Amino acid sequence: MAIVTEIQFSCRCVKLPKRTIEQAVAQIASDYGWQDGEISIAIVDDAQIHQINLQYLNHDYPTDVISFDTTESETFLEGEVIASADTAHRIATQNGWLASHELLLYIIHGMLHVIGLEDATEAQAKKMRAHEKHYLEAILGDATVCKEAR
Repeated sequence: MAIVTEIQFSCRCVKLPKRTIEQAVAQIASDYGWQDGEISIAIVDDAQIHQINLQYLNHDYPTDVISFDTTESETFLEGEVIASADTAHRIATQNGWLASHELLLYIIHGMLHVIGLEDATEAQAKKMRAHEKHYLEAILGDATVCKEAR
């Protein structure tokens, strides 16, 4: 088998090729020893992610990315990553980099949560940022979006 990535775009204000998303998911999963699995990626707008954030996390505001690790087996990775294209566009415009790179950063961040990385402490956050930078450079050859704190 392989890591199957299902991708849904309900907001298309940021262009990010499906193959780039699939590459990020597959590379992160493989690097952490996962050979089989199913990951769902949803690219949404701020209103949709706000609703999901409120419904599942009881946070009454939009956010950049939400992820859920739904893995029930030690051999089959399962999870969901929901990323806001609106937020990616807004943040990228404010900082002068590509919105597609910002959106990919959100997907990488969510995927790192799915495979078990956390960022609750300063040390964990530093490790998370290093991993984000690594994957942005590996996939895009550019980690510009990691130069600023998120």
